[in-house]
Amino acid sequence: MAFITANWNPMGDAFYRKTELYQMSWNIRDGLGDSLVAAAPYGGPVALLREPHRRSPSSRPQLEIYSASGASITSFPWKSGPVVHLGWSVSDELLCVQEDGTVLIYDLFGSFKRHFSMGQEVVQSQVFEAKVFHSPYGTGIAILTGSSHFTLATNIEDLKLRRLPEVPGLQGKPSCWVVLTQDRQTKVLLSTGPELFVLDNTSCTAVCPPGLSPQAGSIVHMSVSFSYKYLALFTDTGHLWTGLSNLQDKLSGVDTNQKETPKQMVWCRRPKTQQPSVVLMWDRLLLVVGVCNDTIQFPLEDQSVLVGELDGVRIISLTSQELLQEVPLVCQDIFKIASMAPGALLLEAHREYEKCSQKADEYLREIKEQNVLGDAVQQCVEAAGHEYDTDTQKALMRAASFGKCFLTEFGPDPFVTTCRELRVLNAVRETSVGMPLTHTQFKQMTLQVLIDRLVYRQFYPLAIEICRYLKIPDYQGVSRVLKHWASCKVQQKDLSDEAIARAVCLKVGDSPGVSYSHIAAKAYECGRTELAIKLLDFEARSGEQVPLLLKMKRSQLALGKAVESGDTDLVYTVVTYLKNEMNRGDFFMTLRNQPVALSLYRQFCKLQEQETLKDLYNQDDDHQELANYYIMASYREKRLESRLSHLQSAIDEYNKAKNDFAVKATEDEMRLLRFQRKLDDEKGAGLLGLSLQGTMEALMSLGLHKQAEQLYRDFKVPDKRYWWLKLKSLAEKEEWEELEKFSKSKKSPIGYLAFVEICMKNNNRYEAKKYVCKVTPEQKVKAHLAVGDLEGAADTAIERRNESELGAVLSRCSASDHLLVDRLNRARVNSSKK
Repeated sequence: MAFITANWNPMGDAFYRKTELYQMSWNIRDGLGDSLVAAAPYGGPVALLREPHRRSPSSRPQLEIYSASGASITSFPWKSGPVVHLGWSVSDELLCVQEDGTVLIYDLFGSFKRHFSMGQEVVQSQVFEAKVFHSPYGTGIAILTGSSHFTLATNIEDLKLRRLPEVPGLQGKPSCWVVLTQDRQTKVLLSTGPELFVLDNTSCTAVCPPGLSPQAGSIVHMSVSFSYKYLALFTDTGHLWTGLSNLQDKLSGVDTNQKETPKQMVWCRRPKTQQPSVVLMWDRLLLVVGVCNDTIQFPLEDQSVLVGELDGVRIISLTSQELLQEVPLVCQDIFKIASMAPGALLLEAHREYEKCSQKADEYLREIKEQNVLGDAVQQCVEAAGHEYDTDTQKALMRAASFGKCFLTEFGPDPFVTTCRELRVLNAVRETSVGMPLTHTQFKQMTLQVLIDRLVYRQFYPLAIEICRYLKIPDYQGVSRVLKHWASCKVQQKDLSDEAIARAVCLKVGDSPGVSYSHIAAKAYECGRTELAIKLLDFEARSGEQVPLLLKMKRSQLALGKAVESGDTDLVYTVVTYLKNEMNRGDFFMTLRNQPVALSLYRQFCKLQEQETLKDLYNQDDDHQELANYYIMASYREKRLESRLSHLQSAIDEYNKAKNDFAVKATEDEMRLLRFQRKLDDEKGAGLLGLSLQGTMEALMSLGLHKQAEQLYRDFKVPDKRYWWLKLKSLAEKEEWEELEKFSKSKKSPIGYLAFVEICMKNNNRYEAKKYVCKVTPEQKVKAHLAVGDLEGAADTAIERRNESELGAVLSRCSASDHLLVDRLNRARVNSSKK
């Protein structure tokens, strides 16, 4: 703490510091100079493509991937074509650009994922140079071909190649070039000696940086800032020009006194700072040049690589990794020598408090008198977030905790949030994890992305602990981590299916948001079908189980799961799939083992596929249902011969089913059809297709009573039905004499009250009265009332002394019938006395 400013270097109004992040744990003896090196931003991994050793020229190049701390992640010999450039995507995927324009994509562990080509022209002219860049659209690639043409792909996930216009007079390789992203448009800025050109979608435009004199020389190196806002140009005379990337404003022009072209040139600036700087690297020198025209020099002992970050520059060498950055203003205020900032006074007060010195009270009084105690606490909390050393973090947070005890109104959220975030950052910064994130990078990246990166690197326990510590909802945190862990677990070839299934079930349990079907799908993709089936047993949702089982060709198991679910739509889905995949015989045999599915399929066939229904009944030797099928089929036929044929088939099947009643009914149906056909031919009656009762009604309406009577006898129609039909027909035709003869033919099986009512219905009271005398005593009151004979109804009711009949007659009397009413009332009284 006493020497915290010892490594600060002033430049203008700002200070710069180098903080050691790691002592690199890799063992690279040949240095980094002969290797292609790519380091991902935000503390990302480092990839090296190392050329074979000079003593063994026949060996292949070696592609190695390390964490930021130098821990080996993977290594394998490179067996593909010559590589021009390495780069990392926004999702930590390694992009290897070959000379023929093919881009190979590997994951963090060296597993090949996919590849694509940058176009046929690139294949023919070869790749001269390439750059991987990040834009609002995602990860892009820019290619310079041997024919001096530029080809762009702004998003490798949605590949759309775009060839930029030609540069006039350009032959061979330009001096230098960079990719710019401005106003959601990707451009290329290139230099051909002292001239600058901007290539966009449609044009090539010559530009001139403001304030760059012709005497400055030819531009040999250029660099754009992390946010694409600033541009730096280095000339062959050692002049460095800095300004806005739109080439509208100049920031500075500095003579570096270095004529040699730097190996790397990277911007170093903190967000929201007004003093950006450029870091230039040669073999043994690191030069920081600010817009204030001041410089800082750092000697380099080893070959190094610069990695531009959001808020600084990572310097990776054979032995160590450091972070060069501008000291945040709040840290300057607190730690600057003789600083009287509120945060500095509070930190000093806490130090004296720990020594049990009364000076602590003096410092506190001074802060309170200035009424800046809240500012002091805030400064300490903010500064702690920017510090990499844990002892410094603790000292600042303890000072903040000490100061907030004397505040009556202080929101604890910033203090608590910073404590939690620092604990997370310190955990991921450990050498074993190797993610040297700063607090600024963490805020820009977001917690969700950090969890994703930990999961992607398979740091599952740490990711779960962070999720639980920060109380992230399960579906966003722990469950998502477990889902990824399980997907990787099923790919372990050294464990048995049973062991993996048991481990996954034990670890995942019933965590919300984790789908066993998703894990099973991963297992199936890896060729472990049996493991996938075991995992599906843990899936509670049948709708997720069945599609995957069908995909795995386990159709019978899928059908069983669908039936168990009770979801008819799911059963229909499986049955339809089976029908399309199997031959008819196997399909029917499969359904026979699942009665529920068979029943549902039969229901479907009844509505949609009648012929299939017939095949099902044949397959099962179900003669009863097959006969029923022929009966229903006969109703759909229009030709008599076809109907009779279907009915005969039905009789044959009913005989096999030993259903004599159905046989008799079907034979009657056939006799009726033939009878109808005969009458149609003779009389043109149009009876074909009518039911027995409909045929009789039609015959009677046509006056063919003899034929109706023949039908009545031949088919043994019940007497009541026949009498009703004939009674109705004669009355409607007003054949009263025939009706009277019919009533006298024999005793009516339906009673004579029906004759009374049917005559009254046809408005013939005279004929109705003829039948009143024939009505039984129990129905005589109703008959009298039906014909409107109140006197007769009253006499009969009084004679029978029936209470309900007396009441029925009374209800039909009007006010003018007072004499009749008196008689009925007296009769009711007498009836009740008895």
